[in-house]
This record gives sequence, C-alpha cells and structure tokens, in this order.
Amino acid sequence: MNRFQNKTAFITGGNSGIGKESALIIAKEGANIMIADIKENKDVLKELESLGVKAAFIACDVSDPMAVKEAVTATVKTFGSLDVAFNNAGVGDEGFIHEKTFEQWKKVIDINLSGVFYCMKYEIEQMLQQKNGGNIINVSSILGQVGTPGASAYVAAKHGVVGLTQTAAAEYGAKNIRVNAIGPGYIETPLLHSMSREQKYALEQMHPMKRLGRPEEVAKAFLWLASDDSSFMTGDYIPVDGGYLAQ
Repeated sequence: MNRFQNKTAFITGGNSGIGKESALIIAKEGANIMIADIKENKDVLKELESLGVKAAFIACDVSDPMAVKEAVTATVKTFGSLDVAFNNAGVGDEGFIHEKTFEQWKKVIDINLSGVFYCMKYEIEQMLQQKNGGNIINVSSILGQVGTPGASAYVAAKHGVVGLTQTAAAEYGAKNIRVNAIGPGYIETPLLHSMSREQKYALEQMHPMKRLGRPEEVAKAFLWLASDDSSFMTGDYIPVDGGYLAQ
C-alpha cells in the first residue's frame, strides 16, 4: 500500500531504535522522511532512499526551541508539507531524588518534556496553515502512567507528555489535527545497550510476556496512529508494553 504517498513525516530521534523503525515503516508506504537527530547517519538515509522515497536529515537538539523551529521550517521547505510528526527523541534517567543533581533533572526535562512541547508548538503552527491539517504522535512510556524508583525526571517528563497530548487534542480536534501518544514498555533500543545480561533479564521479567519489546513492534503502532485507520482517535494513550500495565 502507498497510504502516505506525497506526504511528509518528520521524525525526531530517527537514526536508531523506535525512530528508525518508524521512519522505515512509513517510508515503505510512500512517505518522504525528514530525520531530525543530533548527528547524521548516512546509512539510515540510504536505507530510506532505497525504498523509493525522498529522505533528508537536519541536525536538531530538541531541547533548543530555535533548533526545533528551524527543523520544522526546513522540512516544509524541502518537501512542501508536514503531514505526520513523530516526537520520539528522548534520553534515560537514573538516581534517586535526593541524589539527583539539578543538571540531571534539567537535562531530562528539557529533552523529554520541553522538547516535545517545542516540537508540537511549531508542528501545529504549520499544520494549522495546511488544508488537510496533520497528525502528531508523541512518545511517552509505560512510565507515563506509573512511577518507578530511580527515574523521577523521566517519569515526570513522560507523565507530562501524556498531559500535553490530551490538551493539544482538545485544543485542535476541530482543526483536523490529531494528537496521540504511544507508551512503550522496555524496548530493545540503544538506551539499554549498556545494561548487563542480568539487568536485561530483570526487565524482561517485569512484563507478562517475559521479554523486551522490539522497535518494529512500536513502529507498527505509530503507523496505525499515523494512518486513517485510527481516524476517530485523538488524545489517546496507547501502551505497547507486553502487558506491563496490566499487572
């Protein structure tokens, strides 16, 4: 199928993990792709272009609002529109609250929460100018619904992403702009690569399915939310978590 032919997807953190797989899955359905990430990965661009679509990269630190504005502007200048936005860039967190430095707290909040706000602000400004509106998917987490020790900034940010998603959906539902959030469980991405086998096993056991998720499993949820198959959904939070939140 080519459901996204002549449409443009803007994906933050698109060089690896969930972002990369989401870029590939929507490119296979015809979408042109703008990857916004800290550093360029030409192999990812070549892989996307091999699917017969146009792909471009722009360096973007989502914690910098002017960098985000420039990235959205460049997307429209390059491809002519912004139809799907996937606000996926994020960093991990560690340390109990009394141990956490202000710098650690600020970094996680700036990227994982404020970065999503900056992206939504400029994405929505563009989508309001388009006849067909647009579609925004934000990456929250299972930790956007519950807490966990040692990740206070991450938990606060991901809860905030759910609230931002719901608020934006209420504000722009009549403007043909849909906004939803995905809540991945623990997924086999570069964020977990520094963990030992024992640590990964412990994470696996937290899920009723007794394994980690795969980036492509989250990408499939992204594709569905980006498509008209989910046309009456906005302000929703969809967990992709191997049953984590069912417990």
